[in-house]
Amino acid sequence: MPLPRIICCLDVRDGRVVKGVQFQGLRDAGDPVELAASYEAQGADEIVILDVAATPEGRANAAETVAAVRAELSIPLTVGGGVRSEADAGRLLDAGADKVAVNTAAVRDPSLVQRLAERFGVQCTILALDAARRGAGWETVVRSGQERTGRHASDWAREAVSLGAGEILLTSWDRDGTGQGYDVALIREVADAVQVPVIASGGAATPEHLAAALRVGAEAVLAATIFHDAHTTVGHVKHALVQQGLEVRP
Repeated sequence: MPLPRIICCLDVRDGRVVKGVQFQGLRDAGDPVELAASYEAQGADEIVILDVAATPEGRANAAETVAAVRAELSIPLTVGGGVRSEADAGRLLDAGADKVAVNTAAVRDPSLVQRLAERFGVQCTILALDAARRGAGWETVVRSGQERTGRHASDWAREAVSLGAGEILLTSWDRDGTGQGYDVALIREVADAVQVPVIASGGAATPEHLAAALRVGAEAVLAATIFHDAHTTVGHVKHALVQQGLEVRP
């Protein structure tokens, strides 16, 4: 098994990093180029850029931001938000992304996942799955959490993987930005349902939260607020995970 990845997320709107709770109440958190370079220096294994306004505003992701970040970055970069076609994905890959994440457009047209995997490779095709608690399970939500789909999260994860998704970026809408920790029951269910890596997202505030996600099946953990607000550093998180008996990348 590969060692777990610690991933820093940059939610971007209008060329600035923003952060909110449950995708709402966004506040400025800094410059994406400066933050990405800082997180790489701290030891981040990957960076994810999500344009949180592209889909709700019906526009494409800003490739200029991607290119500016790539110019200062040597670690893998995943980009999502507003990807509706192979052309959108190709534009982001040309700008410097290593992987492209799809969410709303893939739910609307699942064949998009297959088309991206066939054209760019499974390793480049990431399903960003946002899930909200509904009854005893979790429902897929889209448009930055504004719309519920009626689709069970693990069912959609399985279908997307069968179509060619190489990873699942799994975000708990209920936990996003709350600092209450990842939804470990959601992570366990989706990780058990698919044979590709699951990246846990939504709610991390302490190294213990990251450790809990890794122990229930996540192969990578993504966080934003704890790094943006200088609650901790990537290096400190990695040290804390080692202290808890988990191996991490240097």
